[in-house]
Amino acid sequence: MRPTTKDLAKAAGVSLATVDRVLNRRPGVRKETVEAVTAAIEEIGFERNISAANLARSRRYRFEFLLPTAGDQFLETLVSRIEEARAAFAAEHTEVGFRRILSDDPHQIAAHLARLGPEDTDGIAIMAPEAPQVRDATHRLFERGVKVVQFVAGQLGGPEVDFVGVDNNAAGATAGRLMGKFCGGRTGRILVIADTMNARDNVERRQGFDRILTADFPDLSALPSVETHGEPARTRRIVGNLFENFRDIAGVYVLSSETRVALEAVAAATDLRQTQVIAHERTAFNVNKLRSGELDAVIAQNPGHLVRSAIRVLRARCDGREPIASQEEIRIEILIRENLGQAADRA
Repeated sequence: MRPTTKDLAKAAGVSLATVDRVLNRRPGVRKETVEAVTAAIEEIGFERNISAANLARSRRYRFEFLLPTAGDQFLETLVSRIEEARAAFAAEHTEVGFRRILSDDPHQIAAHLARLGPEDTDGIAIMAPEAPQVRDATHRLFERGVKVVQFVAGQLGGPEVDFVGVDNNAAGATAGRLMGKFCGGRTGRILVIADTMNARDNVERRQGFDRILTADFPDLSALPSVETHGEPARTRRIVGNLFENFRDIAGVYVLSSETRVALEAVAAATDLRQTQVIAHERTAFNVNKLRSGELDAVIAQNPGHLVRSAIRVLRARCDGREPIASQEEIRIEILIRENLGQAADRA
C-alpha cells in the first residue's frame, strides 16, 4: 500500500492540516516543520497523488496564451488549436483562453504583463518579440507567482522559465542543408526574408542557416535579411529591387512563421517554380504552394503539439512537478509535395 497523508502526518509528528499546508506550499508554516515533513516524505516514500488532491480541493487551472496582434495564417492556426485545447482540457478542470493583444512595442507588452498576477491567472504562454523590457517584465511576473512558458519565440537570458517550440537554430540549419542540396552545385545568392528580425526564433534560424551555407556550400551566398513588417507594398518594392540588382538569385528562404506577404512579393518578381524556395510552418497557404510546385519544402512544427505541450508544462509547474522532457520535445518536420497526402490540410 502506498503511504497516505495520514501516514505522513504520523511520521512527521504533525497534524493533517499542517501536512496539507506544507504540500501545497502555503505560508505560515515554520521552517522546522517543513523540514520535518520533507524528511518524513523521504523516510516513508510518500508520493503525492496530484489528481486526487486537486479533486479534493476542487482545484482549477487558469491558463492563457498571449499572442501578437499582427500575424496571418500561422497565428490563425495556433488560435484554432487553442480553441480545440479549451474543449479538450475542460474535463481536466483546466480553463484555457487566449488574447491577441501583444504589439511590436516592447513597452506595451511589458505594461500588460505588469498588470497580471496570481489573482488573474495561474499561468501564461507568451509569444512575444525579444526585448529587454519584455524579459524583465516576464521575470517580475514569474516572481509574483505566475507560471510562465515562452511560446514559439523565446527571450535570451532572464528567468529560468520554460520554452515550448522547436530548436530554431537546428530548424534554420535544416533549411540551409536543404537549400544547398536543392541548388545542386549552382553558384548564386540566397534571398532571406523575415517579418522581423527582433524575434528570437528568426535570429536563431538565420544563424543556423548561415552556419550550414558557409561551411558546406561556399558557392551560395545569403543576402542580408529583408524584413516585411507585414507590409505587402513595401515588401514587393524591396524584393523587386533585389531581383533587379542581383540577377544570380538562386533561392529564397522565408525564415519567419508568416510567409504569405513574402512569397507573394517574390512571385511578383520571378517565377517561383524556377527558383528554390524554402519556408516555415504548415499553413493552408504553404500547403497550396507546395502542391503547385511554388514551394520546394516547408520546415514545420506541429501547432497542436505546441499548444498541448504549453498547457502540460504549465500544469506541471503549478503542481510542483518537473515536466516530462521527452513528451514535450517539439520535433522538426520536413514537408514536401510528395508527403502531404490527399486529405484536406490540417496543421
